[in-house]
Amino acid sequence: MSSAPRGNLASLAAAVLQPGFVGTAPPPWVLRWLGDGLGSVVLFARNIVDLDQVAALTAALRAERPDVIVAIDEEAGDVTRIESGQGSSRPGNFALGAVDDPELTAGVARDLGRELASVGVTLDYAPDADVNSNPANPVIGVRAFGADPALVARHTAAWVRGLQSGGVAACAKHFPGHGDTRVDSHHDLPRIGGSREQLDAAELVPFRAAVAAGVQAVMTGHLLVPALDPRLPATLSPRILGGLLREELGFSGVIVTDAVEMRAVADRYGFAGAAVRALAAGADAICVGGERADEDAARELRDAIVAAVVAGELPEQRLAEAAKRVGQLAAWTVAARADAPSRPATAPGGSPIGLAAARRAVRVTASAAEALPLAGAPHVVEFEPPRNIAIGAETPWGIAAPLAALLPGSTAVRLGVDDLGALGGAVAEAAGRPLVLVVRDLHRHDWMRAAVARALAARPDAVVVELGVPALVTGAVHVATHGATRAGSLAAAELLAGTGRVAAMPLAGVAEPVVG
Repeated sequence: MSSAPRGNLASLAAAVLQPGFVGTAPPPWVLRWLGDGLGSVVLFARNIVDLDQVAALTAALRAERPDVIVAIDEEAGDVTRIESGQGSSRPGNFALGAVDDPELTAGVARDLGRELASVGVTLDYAPDADVNSNPANPVIGVRAFGADPALVARHTAAWVRGLQSGGVAACAKHFPGHGDTRVDSHHDLPRIGGSREQLDAAELVPFRAAVAAGVQAVMTGHLLVPALDPRLPATLSPRILGGLLREELGFSGVIVTDAVEMRAVADRYGFAGAAVRALAAGADAICVGGERADEDAARELRDAIVAAVVAGELPEQRLAEAAKRVGQLAAWTVAARADAPSRPATAPGGSPIGLAAARRAVRVTASAAEALPLAGAPHVVEFEPPRNIAIGAETPWGIAAPLAALLPGSTAVRLGVDDLGALGGAVAEAAGRPLVLVVRDLHRHDWMRAAVARALAARPDAVVVELGVPALVTGAVHVATHGATRAGSLAAAELLAGTGRVAAMPLAGVAEPVVG
């Protein structure tokens, strides 16, 4: 049982929480909690208007606690918070993996790190170090660097080095690997099969690389991995967090949980119960607030942690160790921000290196060299899949807008699974002009494949643009961006319009790069 006063325990418990909040300025309860020991907060899209506003927000936090860790879930791809209203001006992991230039990956991450550090963000829940070995994965996909463990490992290490050289702590996720599953842990508990030998050869390879690169934090995945622990999810498993991550991989930084309100753990162990179990298993920081973002949620967790220590269910020494690691990370972030290079003035269109990288990631499969650029302003049909919950609903996607800017007179329509009755009219609208069909993860959606097949039967000359994983290449002309970012969509639009630096690119067979 605990020998510490309740007040000290409450301060220790607050130190290991990383809560979110609602609003574009810190609410009074967050400021009050910072004075009472809260060590971190996490920002989401709902907290962000623009860079100047974020800088003011983080300055207000630091006025209460100078070494507060300000985290963000910014993958610089389809999952973006800092550019959630416009779409990311940097390509995501899958596009960088398609280029396979680790120095470019490091440069993009460094560019992001400088931007985040300049506005007071000190911890980024990135990179995604998962090996996307299951093409049917509903939640990872283009968030991963690819399906090859060695490729994912070299780019994970490059991203870590780049971001941290920009002044922001990196956090590799989702340990021990969320790639080989068809289940989204936001909704249920995924099971990762395979033997320990298979895990060593695939899932664990990028995390070993991240540790070797000096990653400051690792985020756990809410995953059942029977080869490692047949009973407990990774987030709650001493075998996985202590035995594997700490002892075998030699990681000494902060272990952060994925959000504890996610159903994979909350439905089975309770919201507060999952947090207590995670700390007991070896986690150091509890992420919360994507969905539960108020003081009541933070208080419930803090009080449950204190009660668990008092009852002897959570050793006080373990809680103190976790709080100490959080403090060490806070000290690292203070020093890193002081040493980080200054960020150049933000370009009007976002990150210049991001657009250059996105251009390099475009791949074209075409049966004739004269197929592109388009002969005139097209009609664009965008097929909208069910939303990946990790991607903000407010984040725009598609190539209709950038194409309309480059080719005035372009028109567009967006169709979902319930709108297929309008497909015939949408195709007919393109009579006498080019037709562009835009898809995301075509291989995962039966209805989308059927709709595209119908459209191509009527218009074999249509151009198919894939903004997701290009596991299924179809059509006489197929363009793959390897992500639905603003940068990738602009790069594809430039190609279709025949403008910019991609205009003179010769079209060839599968996997011909666009050099930007």
